[in-house]
Amino acid sequence: MCGVAGYLSFDGRPARADIAEAMASAIAHRGPDGAGVHVDGPLALGHRRLAVLDLSPAAAQPMVRGDGRWVLAYNGEVYNFAELRRELEALGHSFVSHGDTEVVLAALIQWGADAVARFNGMFALAFWDAGARRLLLARDRYGIKPLYLAQRDEAILFGSEVKALLAHPALSAAIEWEALSEYMTFQNYLTDRTLFRGVRMLMPGSWMSVDADGRVATRHYWDFDMSERDTGRSEEECVEELDRLFCQAVRRQLTSDVDVGAYLSGGMDSGAITAVAAPLRSGLKTFTMGFDMHSVSGLELNSDERSLAELISYTCKTEQYEMVLKAGDMERIMPRLIRHIEEPRIGQSYPNFYAAGLASRFCTVVLSGAGGDEMFAGYPWRYYRAAGSSDFDQYIDHYYGFWQRMMSDQEQAALFAPIREKVAHVRPRAIFRSVFQNRDEMLNRREDYINHSLYFEAKTFLHGLLVVDDKLSMAHGIETRVPFLDNDLVDFAQHLPVRMKLRNLGEVERIDENYPGAKIQTFFHRSNDGKLILRNMMRRHVPAEVSDGEKKGFAGPDGSWLRGESLEYVRERLLSGNARIYDFFDHGAVEAMVGQHLRGEANRRLLIWSLLCLEEWCGQFLGGKPA
Repeated sequence: MCGVAGYLSFDGRPARADIAEAMASAIAHRGPDGAGVHVDGPLALGHRRLAVLDLSPAAAQPMVRGDGRWVLAYNGEVYNFAELRRELEALGHSFVSHGDTEVVLAALIQWGADAVARFNGMFALAFWDAGARRLLLARDRYGIKPLYLAQRDEAILFGSEVKALLAHPALSAAIEWEALSEYMTFQNYLTDRTLFRGVRMLMPGSWMSVDADGRVATRHYWDFDMSERDTGRSEEECVEELDRLFCQAVRRQLTSDVDVGAYLSGGMDSGAITAVAAPLRSGLKTFTMGFDMHSVSGLELNSDERSLAELISYTCKTEQYEMVLKAGDMERIMPRLIRHIEEPRIGQSYPNFYAAGLASRFCTVVLSGAGGDEMFAGYPWRYYRAAGSSDFDQYIDHYYGFWQRMMSDQEQAALFAPIREKVAHVRPRAIFRSVFQNRDEMLNRREDYINHSLYFEAKTFLHGLLVVDDKLSMAHGIETRVPFLDNDLVDFAQHLPVRMKLRNLGEVERIDENYPGAKIQTFFHRSNDGKLILRNMMRRHVPAEVSDGEKKGFAGPDGSWLRGESLEYVRERLLSGNARIYDFFDHGAVEAMVGQHLRGEANRRLLIWSLLCLEEWCGQFLGGKPA
């Protein structure tokens, strides 16, 4: 786990080591254990190292082989490196280090861009072939590790974070208006856009080849395939295979030369990871976030999961650490949070920031339960919204309506009134539909629509979660690993019959996700639906209170806090006339929607969170001014 930064010039001028060093220094928090720069003609490559496997200087980066012909700067972990190493040794390669970086480099030398499809892990990498004068940029299947790009006439810039790119003199921060519209619709980015003008993200499962003369080629080497396959296995056999693959994934991701811990929320996913990991790592440290409930009321009283986490810790005999968040902790951390998260995505992420800070006091690697919901259908009320559609276009209408997480098209039109001409061409529904490119067929059964929804969420919602988790963990210099996104486990899970994940395919529950507790009150009490096969498997590893429990999600009682202790903070930041967001948002529209929440007429917690993030973002990156 590290930080990558650099650029490739197209104008014939040699690259500069001082610029690469500045780009890498901007993300020094990602790699406190070492730094390196390599310059070769038009290429400047910087690296910050977080030592996890092979702590010796032999694994330092940028790693150079072949008398300088091949150079690698790499961020991540490839868990099948031992198997790849044996295969490469049989082909004549020799190794001087004991970690995965040198194996990744040898694989790229041997197989070129085709090597990335062989990697089982998380990675973002820059590989320079001086002989071919060609740069290869690549990202893992699921987008666990980010890689940002900015193409200019004179160069292409790349880095693990946007801050690295902004350290290059060719780029300065400005708002990407199309991305702003995307974010205010989905609380996420479904395309490769970012909130920074001219900065794109290399999409998950993709690589980009860039020649020194400026020629660029991009290939999508992997994609999710949520489709049922008849293997002839019974459900009992599938449970057995799932258990084998899950335990294998956890064992693989425990490989480390530094301390490994695990997040423990009290839910099924983190609980099962902890249960499998604890016997393999004596004294496993686990980390739980709780929420102070003194000023909370209504449906949000279910937000705190410490009691279940403590039960799992007791059962598994882990070394348990807890932290309790209170009203006011959000505003205290907001400046640091936005500085590290760079481009707001998904929902209230400040509890994750505190969780990473807690874990960083005791370990360098931490296991996370991310991906379990997306692979095994953990959000049934979402999928059922569109499962009864009669064709693809009707499905898009239904599901697009649900994923307008913050406001309707009409509300957005009012919000963007001051910059109407800048966003009038943006069509959020078309952006939503484009996620399903070449996938508007094969919709004959209700299960097919469910699988389309699972595909969408894995491609978009999960990706957003992973990007946020990477930023927040690396802000504290720790590595987050996600066993549910082991290649073998994903390949198995995505082809399971829907009936093994969901039970109520004929029912539709309409739930407003602005109310975190509502899904418990109106859905799980009646159905206990979702992740059925995973629940069956997890009964082998966790107490019944966990495997048969209701899904809660990791979110604090922000709806209550935003009307209570944080009320003055919201008013000061969002309703004052000198707020920076009013350089591009309509004051009346914001006041009307925020007022609905403060008066208790509607829960607009997602919107308020996003507005607060954008207000802070303007101050952090624009100096208080838009483009």
